[in-house]
Amino acid sequence: MKKIVPFKMISVIALLALTVSCATTQSSTQNRESMLVASGFKVITPKTAKQQQKLQNLPPGKVTMIQKRGKTYYIFPDPTHNLAYVGGPKEYQAYQQLRATNKLVKENLETADMYQDEAMEWSLWSGGEGVWGPTGGPGPF
Repeated sequence: MKKIVPFKMISVIALLALTVSCATTQSSTQNRESMLVASGFKVITPKTAKQQQKLQNLPPGKVTMIQKRGKTYYIFPDPTHNLAYVGGPKEYQAYQQLRATNKLVKENLETADMYQDEAMEWSLWSGGEGVWGPTGGPGPF
């Protein structure tokens, strides 16, 4: 069965593919840091040797929950740039929501790429002219 993909659908797919290609040029760490800031996390620079030591002891590439004076904080360390991203439960929840949204967008784009590939494969077979050779057919057998 031949599937027909409307021109608008192909245009949307191409636009989404372009968006993904631009987005994938960022590293995953930069993307995570951008999402943390967008979620309301504050960027903190450790000022004392003790704070820098705590930053170095946090697991790299992960958001860690800590309790301090009865409050909950979430910290994402960036020891390379001597920074920490710090937020509370509200910011962490916003971060989780943003991550889930980005995951859905990525999955939708992957699906769009799959449909685009499928549409392109069908377009190769649609006309039949020149598919089998210079005479336009398979020739006598």
